[in-house]
Amino acid sequence: MTRLLVIDDEDGIRSALRQVFEYEGHEVRVAEDGHEGLEMAADFNPDVIFLDVKMPGMDGLEVLEKLREQDMSSIVVMISGHGTIDTAVHATRKGAYDFLEKPLDTDRLLVTLRRALELRGLTQSVTDLRNQIESRYEIVGTSYPIRQVLERIERVGPTEARVLVTGENGTGKELVARAIHRLSPRASGPFVEVNCAAIPSELIESALFGHLKGSFTGAVSDHAGKFEQAHGGTLFLDEVGDMSPQAQAKVLRALEQGVVSRVGGKKSIEVDVRVVAATNKDLEHEISARGFREDLYYRLNVVPIHMPPLRDRRDDVPMLVQHFTDLMFSRDGLSPRSFEMAAIERLQNLPWPGNVRELRNTVERLLILSSGDTVRLEDVDMLAGERSSGPRVEGHLLSSDTFSDFKHGAERAFINKKLQEHDWNVAETARRIDMPRSNLYKKIEKYGLIRDS
Repeated sequence: MTRLLVIDDEDGIRSALRQVFEYEGHEVRVAEDGHEGLEMAADFNPDVIFLDVKMPGMDGLEVLEKLREQDMSSIVVMISGHGTIDTAVHATRKGAYDFLEKPLDTDRLLVTLRRALELRGLTQSVTDLRNQIESRYEIVGTSYPIRQVLERIERVGPTEARVLVTGENGTGKELVARAIHRLSPRASGPFVEVNCAAIPSELIESALFGHLKGSFTGAVSDHAGKFEQAHGGTLFLDEVGDMSPQAQAKVLRALEQGVVSRVGGKKSIEVDVRVVAATNKDLEHEISARGFREDLYYRLNVVPIHMPPLRDRRDDVPMLVQHFTDLMFSRDGLSPRSFEMAAIERLQNLPWPGNVRELRNTVERLLILSSGDTVRLEDVDMLAGERSSGPRVEGHLLSSDTFSDFKHGAERAFINKKLQEHDWNVAETARRIDMPRSNLYKKIEKYGLIRDS
């Protein structure tokens, strides 16, 4: 049964609220002043507190502050017969969920209670479910699409089957690969990741299979490739669709025969690895376009797992917001803060083309740049929109002293933006902007572009 506490010095208000709430099936207790209310809150641990602002002795704002000092998890709704905008704003910044004016409208009262209980339930769900899900997989969410992903991870993890993880940039494909590794008999072995899109095509074979000293310019010593490094463990081939045809052929041989040969050598080296691959491409389309080997595709795609985009799992946004908030506070040692329900609802309805990674960056930006103890709806409206910085970039470029400075600045901004749009997948970015990959690498080095963490 839901527990409600009413703190108000007016007997008529206490009686009326008790009658309304008990009729709705809730357990209700009442207190006539702030001191009694604080004692009752500590003993009763209510889900929601309805707190009057103007009371003799200790007013509602003081009570609210002491409730927060005691780390009470109750949702607090302020009520007042003398409400002003300043008072409402002050109460919200101190952590109140909502502010109601007397005389109280029953419909508004019950709607506010329902929404407060939804927030209370969300907070409790985060507490109950976070350790179960995040401690095992670091994959946060309880929506149906994510439950399907977790179920498949648990089924395939303990096996030796190869897995192909598909999904848009920023959905968390690497987390799936790591979860599979942790559940496998190879969990004590190495987990080796290689981003096939981030390695120039002329170096991918050396990265995967190693090389001998002197096999090419710059090969000053023998080097073990990723397959050898992953021996006895799991090799995660991220953006596998960006491998060159030559590298694809060698990967196929490694999967079929369990052997690799270093660049510049003929000796076959046995490797025992489980391969988990990931891509944001439609590999069946790539096969039709002769960009990917069909035989390799079937070797990799033994068990497919698709990570859904954030727009298809909006119910997970509140848990993700709480998760990223907690991570930031534990990492940076900041004072705990919360998001008001309206702010979370706005975040749920944003498009998130960058998926979970973009949401995380936005949450961190809001926590750093917003003021007060609570992130509010207006903070989201003002700061979440900073994902696009076009006008500011344009203004900066137009202040360039020379055309040469303008041209270089524009090229740098353009390349940096396109790399971000494609999650720093260099091969995909080069293809989309119609630039040779080698040229793009040179531009990245020239302008000192670095991927944001």
